[in-house]
Amino acid sequence: MGRVMFFLLRMAFWLTVVCVLLPSGGTQSTSPDAQIDAVQAASLAGAAVSDMRGFCARQPDACVVGGKVVVALGHKAEAGARTIYEFISAKLNEKSAPAEKTAAKLVPASAAGQGTLTQADMAPAWHAPVPLPPRREARAGRPSA
Repeated sequence: MGRVMFFLLRMAFWLTVVCVLLPSGGTQSTSPDAQIDAVQAASLAGAAVSDMRGFCARQPDACVVGGKVVVALGHKAEAGARTIYEFISAKLNEKSAPAEKTAAKLVPASAAGQGTLTQADMAPAWHAPVPLPPRREARAGRPSA
């Protein structure tokens, strides 16, 4: 039971890291709590490491900036999780759609201005089969074994 719980905690940690590092897709948060001054955050993070006990009572500004950092990371994690969810949903929808519907979707997409190729343009050109080179024994004039 302990190994399973540790695995789940590690998985949750790494999924959170991935969600924070994914690009947010251009949706910038307009919340004032998500705006961070990088220089101020770095200097106050150094102060937080040096003084952990009773920190917020002595340095309330650092707690405020730390709260802003947590809010900003939360927004990025939410956007990353949304991106992962949309990607997985799109892949599952592609698998569940029959081949006829998928082929039918391609034609309106090109008509909608997403591309100019038709189905005939995307069909591969015919190529004659390439003959295999003669065997090494035949080139040397020896019969094959």
